[in-house]
Amino acid sequence: MGDLQDSVEKYLENNPQFAKEYYDKKVRVEVITAAFRENLDIKDPSSYKDVSQIQEATIIFDLIKELQTEEAMEKSMHKVLQRICLLVNADRCSYFVVRARNGIPELATCLFDVTPTSKYETNLVNPLAEIVFPTDVGIVGLLATSKKGVNVPDVKQVGGTIRLVQLFFLLSLFNKYLNFASVVALQHYTKYMWNVESRRSQVLLWSASKVFEELTDIERQFHKALYTVRTYLQCERYSVGLLDMTKEKEFYDEWPVKLGDVEPYKGPKTPDGREVNFYKIIDYLLEAKEEIKVIPGPPADHWALVSGLPTYVAENAFICNMMNVAADDYFAFQKAAVDETGFIIKNVLSLPIVNKKEEVVGVATFFNRKDGKPFDEQDEQITEALTQFLGWSVLNCDTYDKLNKTEWKKEIAQEMVMYQTRASLAEVQEILEKFDMDPEDCDQKEMYKLLRANIPEAKDVDLLEFHFSDFPLSEFDLIKCGIRCFFELGVVEKFKVPAEILTRWMYTVRKGYRDITYHNWRHGFNVGQTMFCLLQTGRLRKYYSDLDAFAMVAAAFCHDIDHRGTNNLYQTNAAPLAKLHGSSILERHHLEYSKTLMAEENLNIFQNLQKRQFETVQHLHDVCIIATDLALYFKKRTMFQKIVDATEPMPDEKEAIAYVSNNPTRKEIIMAMMMTGCDLSAITKPWEVQSKVALMVAAEFWEQGDLERNVLQQEPIPMMDRNKSDELPKMQCGFIDFVCSFVYKEFSRFHKEITPMFDGLNNNRAHWKELADVYQAKLDAIANEKKKLEEAENKKGLFYTHFFS
Repeated sequence: MGDLQDSVEKYLENNPQFAKEYYDKKVRVEVITAAFRENLDIKDPSSYKDVSQIQEATIIFDLIKELQTEEAMEKSMHKVLQRICLLVNADRCSYFVVRARNGIPELATCLFDVTPTSKYETNLVNPLAEIVFPTDVGIVGLLATSKKGVNVPDVKQVGGTIRLVQLFFLLSLFNKYLNFASVVALQHYTKYMWNVESRRSQVLLWSASKVFEELTDIERQFHKALYTVRTYLQCERYSVGLLDMTKEKEFYDEWPVKLGDVEPYKGPKTPDGREVNFYKIIDYLLEAKEEIKVIPGPPADHWALVSGLPTYVAENAFICNMMNVAADDYFAFQKAAVDETGFIIKNVLSLPIVNKKEEVVGVATFFNRKDGKPFDEQDEQITEALTQFLGWSVLNCDTYDKLNKTEWKKEIAQEMVMYQTRASLAEVQEILEKFDMDPEDCDQKEMYKLLRANIPEAKDVDLLEFHFSDFPLSEFDLIKCGIRCFFELGVVEKFKVPAEILTRWMYTVRKGYRDITYHNWRHGFNVGQTMFCLLQTGRLRKYYSDLDAFAMVAAAFCHDIDHRGTNNLYQTNAAPLAKLHGSSILERHHLEYSKTLMAEENLNIFQNLQKRQFETVQHLHDVCIIATDLALYFKKRTMFQKIVDATEPMPDEKEAIAYVSNNPTRKEIIMAMMMTGCDLSAITKPWEVQSKVALMVAAEFWEQGDLERNVLQQEPIPMMDRNKSDELPKMQCGFIDFVCSFVYKEFSRFHKEITPMFDGLNNNRAHWKELADVYQAKLDAIANEKKKLEEAENKKGLFYTHFFS
């Protein structure tokens, strides 16, 4: 046999062309067939020695083919390792994975003792039987850290396990083939990371959706978010423990401790100093039939808490990722089934849920990854993103809760205010003097008749006159006069306003005004009376419906309700109203107050209106009351002037009425200017009235100036400075010229019936100008006297200079 082999070898060496043709024809087909077979049937790998180049090419091609498979990474890598063993004629090889848990990198066995003929199931390492060690231990750690191959000629010099060293000795022989293994691993790793990022995106997307969908409380918020993303967490079970957020105990709970009857708490505390107390656990079982359990006030021996891990995480705010927990000595995990479902804990990932204040509000614990492997760094990142987002979303619940509490406080405060300001039955009876029956038992027509009998006639108190003065009347009389305005408009019967409700509303509006120097109930009534007078005497009623007139007069009575005696600028610097309303601060407050009255059933004079009518009334209140802000006056005056210019040349009254009444915007512009005219109407009253009112206005301004000087530490403007009170006539002339003159001049052009207001304005300006001239004359006289004294001093100085020179 030996001689024959030698002869064949010698022949082949002398005839290389023949040898090549023979191999191509016979051997290559058999080798390629064997190499591409799914399970290589190799009896003696050394028999391929002489055809290694052919074998290498075909097996490498097979390695490339592995890149197209959809199998698990371990299975693909097993095939690759088998073929590499075959190529280098290695005894065996193994595959370790590098991963990280708790932020610490580590190595773990994945495929162990792979030979060209070994089975995949035999070589695959069970996750519970993994050999895990840090990356700074042994040759394996050196390879993982340096990312370079190592060739160990003599394993005895290195020490350690011969099998482990032999593994890397063999691996070092085929560095050039490891590129294929790297490509396969990288391909599966890329696919895995795509899956991770997809899961992370879905987790954040769906949790965000549910977080903003549920704002009522933290429990429902967490529950909805965690249940929705359960598919993407890829674990068998998870639980959420919610922590008690109480930092300080009630004083009566501390008494037993202070008396020595109870030992002080010595258990674990959260980083912000709270006792670790889980007041509720939400348990999600995702295997087989899904089940959710909510355990309020869980006992300390509940399976989710008994290990001590959630408490440890809450105390230290650490992420804890543990594998094979049954073998752990620090935490007391149950080795048997935790409940009737037969669930056994294998691997655990526990994370704190931390809010924006850096407070631990709960602990989320995830059990057993679905593929049986330990939770890795990517699982930590996904769940950390989820818990971090949940922690931050607590701010939504807190904000919602604060908003609710603020709303509740507002309702309580509103109830308290309404209780104090709402007219009582006794006060209503003061107006309905002869009314000795319950309002519900009396016919409305009888009540209207009775109410009319107890209120003054319009002509007796000059309600229809622009020169009306409130000074001869008491505040109680003004309430009655206000009721008379509504009867004169004809809206009480038409809109079925209950007599008692109208009386109570009018009385309550009066009580809503503060007892301040000028912006009090008398001013509020004067504005309402002027609106009534413009509509009736000024004949502006023809542009508006009865409902419009009803709303306009009611809004005028309420336009300054609850005024504080200071203007918007002061409110911006010193009051919380500015935080509630960005612009027209006081006006919006008056508007809210008036709408509050509408919300009270026994105060709502518009209660019998239809829905659309009520919405119209509310809108007209917006227009009328906001229009009293003088900052808006300069925006609307040009628009009003254009309407006046358009209607003035119209010879036919019907044409003018149609031009205005058929256009809602023009109606609102005129309405807004009417409110300005009403608000400033004191400037048009007879001089004996106007002079007194001007002093009241000035006195209120000076009071604000004192506040600015003493409270805000700033100098007031001249109009608010009581030290410049002598300049009041001059300032009044300036106010009339700059603000008031335009209003009443244009209204007198618009309707000649309103001319008395413009005449009164001009008359008062003449009086103020006369006073201003007198004051100026005094100033001029003082200035001239001062000048003469200065000239005399200068002459005396010149005399002494010549005398001594």
